[in-house]
Amino acid sequence: MAANPTDARPVLTDDQWQRLCSYGTPEQLPAGAWIFRAGDDVCDMIVVEAGRVEIVRPATADDHEATVADYGAREFTGELNLLTLQSAYLSARTAAASRVRRIGPAAFRTLMDRDPELSDLVLRALIARRRTLRDGQAARSLEVVGRASSAPALALRTYAARLQLPHTWNDVETPAGAALARAVSATDDELPVVITPGAVLRRATPSALAEHLGLSYRPTSGDEFDLVVIGAGPAGLAAGVYGASEGLRTLVLDAVAAGGQAAASSRIENYLGFTSGISGTELTSAAAVQAQKFGARIASPCRVAALHSDPHRVRVVLSDATTINARAAVIATGATYRSLPLPHWARFEGAGIYYAATEIEARACGTRPVAVIGGANSAGQAALYLAGRGSQVALVVRGSDLYAGMSSYLADRIVADPAITVRTGTRVAALHGDSRLTQITLAEASGETTTQECVGLFCFIGATPATAWLDGLAVDDHGFLRTDAGLDGGDLDGSWTALGRRPLPFETNKPRIFAAGDVRAGSMKRVAAAVGEGASAVSSVHAALRTTKG
Repeated sequence: MAANPTDARPVLTDDQWQRLCSYGTPEQLPAGAWIFRAGDDVCDMIVVEAGRVEIVRPATADDHEATVADYGAREFTGELNLLTLQSAYLSARTAAASRVRRIGPAAFRTLMDRDPELSDLVLRALIARRRTLRDGQAARSLEVVGRASSAPALALRTYAARLQLPHTWNDVETPAGAALARAVSATDDELPVVITPGAVLRRATPSALAEHLGLSYRPTSGDEFDLVVIGAGPAGLAAGVYGASEGLRTLVLDAVAAGGQAAASSRIENYLGFTSGISGTELTSAAAVQAQKFGARIASPCRVAALHSDPHRVRVVLSDATTINARAAVIATGATYRSLPLPHWARFEGAGIYYAATEIEARACGTRPVAVIGGANSAGQAALYLAGRGSQVALVVRGSDLYAGMSSYLADRIVADPAITVRTGTRVAALHGDSRLTQITLAEASGETTTQECVGLFCFIGATPATAWLDGLAVDDHGFLRTDAGLDGGDLDGSWTALGRRPLPFETNKPRIFAAGDVRAGSMKRVAAAVGEGASAVSSVHAALRTTKG
């Protein structure tokens, strides 16, 4: 859903105002009263009937507190953490004696479910405010300090970007970054560091940050789900949207962050309805918000270690041994890009070798020469994006024909771009550099080799299905999950006889476990197809839940 500056402060009609107030509990507060504080597990939406409420970014390690927004009569507070249930990272206090109505998480969920008009108005405001907060003083409420050439720092930055978290990146090799590290007494071996109003996270990881922010899966008493979706790429997010919007209690889990491989794409041009294209991050971020709008819970990073089913239940076991019970599951773990078996490859990951071409990676490379490996659309999109950022790009394709694996519109643009050199019949033979990648050696089919400057090697060379963690599910020769018509009698055990049916569309050889998107054998490996499969799998989930009790 698009947002514009006026969405952040909507003007409510008298009827809308009365309906909004009806969801809140009245409260009279004196001037200077704290309504919620940064670090609180949850924060409420505050509807201001009279007086004024200011939103405050607490003092940082090297700066005083700052007011980032204020709301007066007939206005309301809140941004996307009302949907995501992220812990508060800003504080709210009264700037004058105020009469407010407090809308807690349960009442807010009721509002979003029952009042479509108010729901859309509020959602547009939350999205617009999050965008504003990402560019202003609020971004200093979460500061990442590390080295630009550090893989752990890149993982943190990627996680924060995919979740649209307001944050600030500080390279420790700049004066400002070094000063901030000193301010929190962070030593070199403690990097990367994340600084929030309530804590300093040393040797920080996305998992530690998610736990601190309340974005990881937190089991609560009575947790019961109709559907657990494993994987939050386009297929998983579509399953989350359609499951939640059709009344299923839905939980979406991802081992990294919402977006999947699609989030690694700088631009998707052939997705229906986006005539000027859209970045993968924009598309999947909007899909995540849409799923949460309908009530789906999304938790990441959250790695699933095992999956078990019987005719009536599915048990999802997390890597920390937490067990989640559900009535059905959709596996949408997608596939991961392969790496090359070259010396020093692992050492340069995040320090010159990348599996995504987004703003973060492009900024690390600047306008210096880079190379993209691969002959499919993802590689072509990356090459064009990097060339558009001012880099000279070598597109390295093992095959002899660029058009063999790439959409014609992309290949035509690449051939016509003077900043891109297409090297067909070529492979990367060696990597060079000290703390980060500086050069690569290319080898042609003839055996001739050349060494050239390269500060960024972007790898898109095919994918491996993310199914190694699964046990007992039927796969094809390449490890992709087989479903419905792709299963034969030998794949099906006695539980199907008890059910009195064969697997439904997208159902695996285990009852109530479905597969959608790139992880499924026979899938088209396109964003639009993945979205369609995720939505269609939910239709089969409904059918499975109708045919058996429990």
